[in-house]
Amino acid sequence: MTSKAAFAAYEAVRHRLPQATAGGACRRVAHLEEIAEAFDVFLLDAFGVLNIGETAIPGVAERIARIRAAGKRFFVVTNAASYTIAGLARKYAGLGYSFTPEEIISSRCTLLSSLNGESIRWGLALPGGAGREDLPVDFHDLEDDPDAYARAEGFMLLGSGEWTEARHLLLAAELSRRPRPVWVGNPDIVAPREHGFSIEPGHYGHRLADETGVAPRFFGKPFGNIFEVARKRIGPAVPPERIVMVGDSLHTDILGAQAAGIGSALVTGYGFFAGEDHAAAIEAAGIRPDFLLDRP
Repeated sequence: MTSKAAFAAYEAVRHRLPQATAGGACRRVAHLEEIAEAFDVFLLDAFGVLNIGETAIPGVAERIARIRAAGKRFFVVTNAASYTIAGLARKYAGLGYSFTPEEIISSRCTLLSSLNGESIRWGLALPGGAGREDLPVDFHDLEDDPDAYARAEGFMLLGSGEWTEARHLLLAAELSRRPRPVWVGNPDIVAPREHGFSIEPGHYGHRLADETGVAPRFFGKPFGNIFEVARKRIGPAVPPERIVMVGDSLHTDILGAQAAGIGSALVTGYGFFAGEDHAAAIEAAGIRPDFLLDRP
């Protein structure tokens, strides 16, 4: 999938996303250090800000360290729901970053914090090698056996690394036959990789809504639930105007920040808009960040 196709896919589901505000000034700056004085807390997307696929973006770890030394705080706010928090901490450490587990806020932990003792049997879409030790629920994996879909009382879409068109069709048919809750732990439609974009759970969640009429619950950016978790983690002493979300996607990072009432900075040189016309996309979407960063 190209960035233009991905942009069109997000625009097609705008009716399910938070509303855009009047937006920011789109002030162009080189990198994070140029806006460090304006904010006390930085919320960082991962893909497109810290890394592209499994490769760290050069210079970002050093830049974060310098800003931290000035007393600023950082949190990773990510839709990477295939990982446990411990798994994400190990991944970022392997890329050269120093984030504690308390500084990592994921859409997966946001979903799990919303269970509130749910005792139903969940059918789970998650790659086989992904961690499951944090799942305090009754679940079984969804693979190619139709009976697994029939036995589930609800469905969780956390990762699409091994999800196939055939599995999607099994789930859609089962929901059409008997509607049940669908919780999507990663609202991303795509994610930037070293060579193009991967298809993420949000793509399948929106398809299910269109094909079956079952409205999924989405957890993660741009939806408010993950920003509520972030605000609790930050604490009440920091006013919203001193918090900024830094990301590479208009429809997740920037739109989510606007709906949460915090600052927004779009990275244009890496991730979603690398080599693309971000100005035309901003105009077409009507989602205007406060800052445009050449690099994180």
